[in-house]
Amino acid sequence: MSEIKDSRVRFSDRVVNYVKYRPSYPGSVVAALEESFGITEESLIADVGSGTGKLSEAFLENGYQVLGIEPNKEMREAGDKLLEKWQRFESLDASAESTGLPDSSVDLIIAGQSFHWFDRDLSKIEFQRIIKPNGGVALIWNERNETSPFLSAYEGFLHENASAYGSVKHRRIDDAVFERLFSDTGYQVFQDKYQQSFDFEGLLGRYLSSSYSFNAGHPQHSVAKLNLRALFDRFQIGGKVRFDYKTKVYHGCV
Repeated sequence: MSEIKDSRVRFSDRVVNYVKYRPSYPGSVVAALEESFGITEESLIADVGSGTGKLSEAFLENGYQVLGIEPNKEMREAGDKLLEKWQRFESLDASAESTGLPDSSVDLIIAGQSFHWFDRDLSKIEFQRIIKPNGGVALIWNERNETSPFLSAYEGFLHENASAYGSVKHRRIDDAVFERLFSDTGYQVFQDKYQQSFDFEGLLGRYLSSSYSFNAGHPQHSVAKLNLRALFDRFQIGGKVRFDYKTKVYHGCV
């Protein structure tokens, strides 16, 4: 199975933990993109690789119409359930490389962590097709602040208790990827902070929400859980550990 095709099913058994324990986004993200692109409530937002809808929700809460593009059935259905109260949300069974949207129909394309799994050449061609003149693209995700003692130790835990973590981490995006995606006019970067606090059950759920973790039923699941418990006991304060994130928004035209 190709890496791109695999990415469309790799979270299918992680959906419950993904919904409960993955971070959301600060409200400043929407405000920054309003300022950069002049979007209004009349603008159409395409959340490509919308997953369980966490990023879509940030825009829906600000009155926007959002189309969620998600090829993973379980993730898409979880997003539909999470966002069912929002009448301005619709999800489509489609991919970044073939959204099925009309030409020049979208004011702003947004993508979260799922961008790591897109075919970058094909998705750029598709973005150029569906975006309106003067429309924009924004890549938005939360990066763990590994300078904190706990998150530095958690990084070490992942290398020892998640066999595929190294290969997934190597898919992180660098300047060359941004320069290839965005037009000659370049791109801008907006950054803010986000935070989550977990008891041990929450920390375990956060770990299990990742595609590279040893899920229940894996031969190494029990050992990983014991190691995570030891990590939690070492760093917990008042029965909680804290995930500090740097929320980064890379935005420009394609």
